[in-house]
Amino acid sequence: MNLLFMGPPGAGKGTQAEYIVKEFGIPHISTGDAFRLAMSQGTALGVKAKEYVDQGLLVPDEITIGIVKERLQQEDAQQGFLLDGFPRTISQAEALDEILNDMGKRIHHVINLSVDRKLLLDRLTGRRICKSCGATFHVLFNPTKQEGVCDKCGGELYQRSDDTAEKVGTRLDEYMNKTAPLLEYYEKQGLLMQVNGEQEIDAVQQEISTRLRGQA
Repeated sequence: MNLLFMGPPGAGKGTQAEYIVKEFGIPHISTGDAFRLAMSQGTALGVKAKEYVDQGLLVPDEITIGIVKERLQQEDAQQGFLLDGFPRTISQAEALDEILNDMGKRIHHVINLSVDRKLLLDRLTGRRICKSCGATFHVLFNPTKQEGVCDKCGGELYQRSDDTAEKVGTRLDEYMNKTAPLLEYYEKQGLLMQVNGEQEIDAVQQEISTRLRGQA
């Protein structure tokens, strides 16, 4: 089963991806992981990508697409995959269609976790991280016993600079502006599966599993 996973920051994609890859026995392929693999292996595209990454520059589409293609051709992805973080634009989606067509494959479902903007803001701005051990907590959903103090090691908690309301809002706006055309692109192909990401974690997992198995 070949799947695409979409959803805004804070929608819970990482948690749900763990369930999906375990249940269906397919690899979770994120663009970040694909980049790191290509760079660590020193492939021609990986070397080119590293040049941009080291300079803090955006990696050009042709390199990104090439690295994704190489990753999809690896042995563990031949019986299916969960692709996360790619495509991000219509041109990348069209390139992915071409790659898969050349491989005699296609996308079966595009799963989109939909979550209300206010809830996303609450989820992302409430995150707190321990300076000492890196443990993650949340002021609403997973609070510590003592405010500002890590339950695990007693270290001081802090809020990441990109978790402020202003920066989270900017990230969400950017995601929605870029993603809306993609959702329409896949909806027209009859591939889009909208899933309510506001449910409890287990309920979201059950809905995805049931619908992928054709029981709903």
